[in-house]
Amino acid sequence: MPEPVVYLNGKFIPASKASIAIYDAGIVLGATVTDFTRTFHHKPFRLEDHVHRLYRSMKYCRFHVETTPEEMIELTLKLNRKNTALLKSHEELGIIHFVTAGIFQVYAGSAGSGEEMTPTVCIHSFPLPFYIWKGAYRKGVHLVTPSNRHVPPQCIDPKMKYRSRLHYWLADQETHLVDPKGVSLLLDLDGNVTETGGANFLMVKDGVIKSPTTRNILPGVSRQTVIELAGEMGIPFVEQDLQVHDVCNADEAFLATSPVCLMPATKINGMTIGSGKPGPIYKKLMKAWSKLVGLDIVAQIKASKPPKSKRK
Repeated sequence: MPEPVVYLNGKFIPASKASIAIYDAGIVLGATVTDFTRTFHHKPFRLEDHVHRLYRSMKYCRFHVETTPEEMIELTLKLNRKNTALLKSHEELGIIHFVTAGIFQVYAGSAGSGEEMTPTVCIHSFPLPFYIWKGAYRKGVHLVTPSNRHVPPQCIDPKMKYRSRLHYWLADQETHLVDPKGVSLLLDLDGNVTETGGANFLMVKDGVIKSPTTRNILPGVSRQTVIELAGEMGIPFVEQDLQVHDVCNADEAFLATSPVCLMPATKINGMTIGSGKPGPIYKKLMKAWSKLVGLDIVAQIKASKPPKSKRK
């Protein structure tokens, strides 16, 4: 049977043949930038925004690739055409770009970094597992603020999307002791709310959508879509420092992230947010987003089923 393809270092190859060297800086040092795009009706959503952010991240990290952003977009569209041909009509792809600093020819960790290195460039995809988000769409997610804090912007600029995420892993291990399905919402060193490991946090108070400031969050493409949709609907959007106290007293809250667009958040640290149900502004935004892409996003997720191998 045909299998998905992966673009790796200038070639399209079968996914089963794709591999990264154990001496790659992405493995040795976590020196990797990345981005994530999803499809609607098998077409990538805001692909240009994601690719251009990838290139801004590479510039910040001093990764130099010969492929231009325009060429990267064309490569992505080619991969998308090949891999969506293997999907059913109701399925969608998540498309991953990642670039590492390259392979250490003389392995010595950071001590071997004086050599000239060629970045590793990869584009790959996978069918989006909508079924794993069905429960969260119905009831909302439980946000938990773990004890470890977000990486300060003085160390790593959060406008870069990167794969050095051990702090998120540790946060999730602590969060899951509280709630196995909980989502870690990290605070900064001053106690301000930042983001989760894969989503921007947004809340609503008195009809205003509020976001943590971009000082210590990734300005997500999904977050930007919320800003644009809210503007069209006349819903105010502001950035300000937010604390757990603000979230506890919010009218509603939700997460913005590429795979599912928006996901309601109905609890924080065991306390109910608003009515404890997906809120009216969240619903308005999802309706507007669905109209934008010509697909009922919530219905798509709620109608999904796990693969037969995962059904009991």
